[in-house]
Amino acid sequence: MIRIRKSNDRGYADHGWLKSFHSFSFAHYHDPAHMGWGNLRVINEDRIAPGTGFGTHGHRDMEIISYVLAGNLAHQDSMGNVKGIPPGDVQRMSAGSGVTHSEFNHAEGQPTHFLQIWIEPNVTGLAPSYEQKTVPAAEKRGRLRLVAAGQPDAGAVKIHADAALYAGLFDGAEAATLKLDPARKAYVHLVRGELGVNGLLLSGGDAALIEAEDTLRLAGGKDAEVLVFDLAA
Repeated sequence: MIRIRKSNDRGYADHGWLKSFHSFSFAHYHDPAHMGWGNLRVINEDRIAPGTGFGTHGHRDMEIISYVLAGNLAHQDSMGNVKGIPPGDVQRMSAGSGVTHSEFNHAEGQPTHFLQIWIEPNVTGLAPSYEQKTVPAAEKRGRLRLVAAGQPDAGAVKIHADAALYAGLFDGAEAATLKLDPARKAYVHLVRGELGVNGLLLSGGDAALIEAEDTLRLAGGKDAEVLVFDLAA
């Protein structure tokens, strides 16, 4: 079964300095029908104005992934990490027993556009930790590249969760297939462009919520960038 959720059906908040689309209930946006999908809890598409950002705040027992699309995200945390996250990098912060951090637009004169992703961990109370890796566009071109997983390869960050995250770039005749476990859930978030998902057309910001399927087929892309989640049910 595949259910499409259109981009405009997401929650939206305009704080002036921050414009954010919420795929699932978050902050002042509450929709009982969209509290998460499997162990995926948050996908916020954020645009932060130049010179602004999120002041120091805390998290615990959550796997937090930042996927930057444009600009540069400045990160500082209570573990001593001071990092800039450019497009092409994937950042993972395991909040564990507790961490504080701040995030600011580090790109002069332009918004920073990124996806903030939260996945529920399968182990709680861990010591907080941080990891960041660069995933070149060539490794995502015409295929699904693993970028985060509970059992990662050398090019992916490790998350303490029963989940895997893939990223891909598709245009023209480029296509990919991913085997799914029908007992699990999957989630496709189209970052930009157009893309066919098992024959259904998605446009930028759209998502496909998938369960009881054994194969995911991506094809017919038009300047498409996509994230695919393999999730615990």
